[in-house]
Amino acid sequence: MLVRIKDLSSGPREFDLTLDQGWWRNADWDDRILGLEGTLRVRMRLYRDGENLVVQGRLSGGIRVRCDRCLSEYFHELKPGFRLFLSPPPEDVNENEIELCEEDMGIRFFTGDTCDTDEIIREQILLTLPIKTLCAEGCQGLCPRCGANLNMGRCGCREENGHPAFLKLKQLKVGST
Repeated sequence: MLVRIKDLSSGPREFDLTLDQGWWRNADWDDRILGLEGTLRVRMRLYRDGENLVVQGRLSGGIRVRCDRCLSEYFHELKPGFRLFLSPPPEDVNENEIELCEEDMGIRFFTGDTCDTDEIIREQILLTLPIKTLCAEGCQGLCPRCGANLNMGRCGCREENGHPAFLKLKQLKVGST
């Protein structure tokens, strides 16, 4: 949903959104999120603070995520609260040469006269994900030989002892002279 920034001059705008499972669309670069788990409730408040925009919100619901080790699907509850500061980019700076200060790291820049709330919600969902998404802390992953899910039990592959880099040396036949 697009919100016109000049409409915020008259005061804050509040939104209470309910997003259904079909709302989520995957980015080409990240396929860990499989979709929403049920409906996602979003409460957002947008208001102006000088030239800046402030976005406060709460998410309630969850997403279906793919485990990085075993590729199983599991439920991930979303962290509820967020607060963003959106600022227009500085006018006197060359686009190719922007130096960000420490206080700039908490600010996101916007251009144009609209604010896309869907983009903000997607960004907040992605930010709730850990670097490595795991279905369980003790996830065993997949067998590197047959691909069996080791969380379901042992696979039928023969276990080799030793470091994998030296296993080929066991097959080496050295003749005596």
